[in-house]
Amino acid sequence: MELELKKACFDAYEAAGELTLTQEETAETIVPDYCPDIARIIETTGKVFLHSREMRDGRAEISGTVRVTVLYTPEGEGGIRTLEFAMPFTVETDGRSLPDCAALLADTEPELLETRMLNPRKVFTHCKLVTRLTGYQRRPLCFCTDAEAGPELCIEKKQEQQHAIVLTHIAEKDFTFSEQMDLSPGREGAAEILTSRVNSTVTETKIVGSKLLFKGIFTVSLLYRTADGRCCAASGELPFSQILEVEGAPEGAEPSVRLQFTGADLQVDGADAEGREIAVTLYLHATALLRQTQELTLLSDLYSTAYDLTYDAAPLELTSFREQFTRRQTVREVLEIGVVADSILALSVTCGAVSVSREGAGVVLRTGASVRALYLDEGGVPLVAERSIDVSCQLELPEDCRVAARAVCPEEVQGSLTDRGIEVRFPVDFRAEAAQRVKRVCVSAGKINTDAPKETTGAPSLVLRCLGKQETAWDLAKRYNTTIGVILAANQLETEGDISRDQLLLIPRKRT
Repeated sequence: MELELKKACFDAYEAAGELTLTQEETAETIVPDYCPDIARIIETTGKVFLHSREMRDGRAEISGTVRVTVLYTPEGEGGIRTLEFAMPFTVETDGRSLPDCAALLADTEPELLETRMLNPRKVFTHCKLVTRLTGYQRRPLCFCTDAEAGPELCIEKKQEQQHAIVLTHIAEKDFTFSEQMDLSPGREGAAEILTSRVNSTVTETKIVGSKLLFKGIFTVSLLYRTADGRCCAASGELPFSQILEVEGAPEGAEPSVRLQFTGADLQVDGADAEGREIAVTLYLHATALLRQTQELTLLSDLYSTAYDLTYDAAPLELTSFREQFTRRQTVREVLEIGVVADSILALSVTCGAVSVSREGAGVVLRTGASVRALYLDEGGVPLVAERSIDVSCQLELPEDCRVAARAVCPEEVQGSLTDRGIEVRFPVDFRAEAAQRVKRVCVSAGKINTDAPKETTGAPSLVLRCLGKQETAWDLAKRYNTTIGVILAANQLETEGDISRDQLLLIPRKRT
């Protein structure tokens, strides 16, 4: 019987590359005829909507728009007006960045967004965008698990058990969410929405057969103008649920779902005379990654005590540890404004990129939370106060873990006026994924030469020695052309664990 290697294969994806790209966009925008002239720009906000992601010959192309909202005070009028326009953008990589990728994850955020007035009918907007890309290759995981041969070949084999987490499926879906949000009792109705912000949180995932069910909450925050010209803020939560097809999903797979906005439309419902109903339509792209935990048997070494045997070995890199978690930090700070404020119109928080660092035995996540307050001074003039607050979170994780994280403020910011300024209170959720990769060497091919029996003439029939610092019983057995079983029997031991480092071992040569 010849030497036969048994192999196992799993369909899998593997991250093939990560890129961070920055670019700047500018635009000159004319104020529409139906809008009054601009006296002063109060603030500029923007929402990024990604419309397409394409992979072609290793080149990634992302296109989208930044939906810009400029709040301003009009000439000759009181109150606040809004100017909205879209800034299209395209992100491209070179053909060598993400080779042979079958799936692409993309995320674009505005790092800088500012607008200045050129004249009362024209504005200039400058935007700096940061895009993070991750490409995934479809790469089957194949390895040798065992070797079979007849007893006359005297084959000794070393097998290792390895815990591995395998990314088996990437599924995507575009969907539309439409719902009505009612303003809470006691609030005045809306005549016009000035600004809006929507955050998404996935709260539950479940696989049933070939379908992935996921649920979550959209948190909507509004700044609107009433019929008499006053500004009010409102917020609400809208639950959602969706089904995504994941054909061939393995039993016990662990899904994670990412949502990305591709568009949004929030309008005062025209059928409601009081303006208390807001029609919310959201357009989203969902990406689900399914991972399966596997216990693998790897054939890492083999030899024959009777014949010359050669084999090829290949490196195998596996994810041995992975954990997704959310850690919440509560922030309470004061924005010093230098004037006496009459009322707070709106509060918002934008979290920047998360840095990851090692401090001692732990991992520290840090982000800058940019807090912005729109308020009225004693004279009713709308003003903006802004401050960046450092927020950190400490984690206990195994060494050599790679951590990817983002930070969000998932809830409405609370604020109150004090004699020092505006006190704000809000949570920051660090949503992180930690993974640890291990490298193993696995036998990939082997050949035994039955025409060349091992020459043992002159070799000692018995060796007396201790284990070296880095040696194992397998190393001794292979070096002296014997077996672990023979060594244990000669030293009246039952298992390898019974061998101590300072024990003098009898190592007899195996008789064929």
